[in-house]
Amino acid sequence: MSKMAIISEFWDFLKVRKKWWLAPIIIFMVLLGALIVFTEGSAVAPFIYTLF
Repeated sequence: MSKMAIISEFWDFLKVRKKWWLAPIIIFMVLLGALIVFTEGSAVAPFIYTLF
């Protein structure tokens, strides 16, 4: 199963079940994960980890 299939299936789930409150939670988790991954090997990492 490709990543795009998972995203489209999740989108269809949101439309059919009217679970729009899940979208901001998922978006926030993806952005937080991307922030951790991208700052992992940089000089900014100690400053990012002090926020949490």
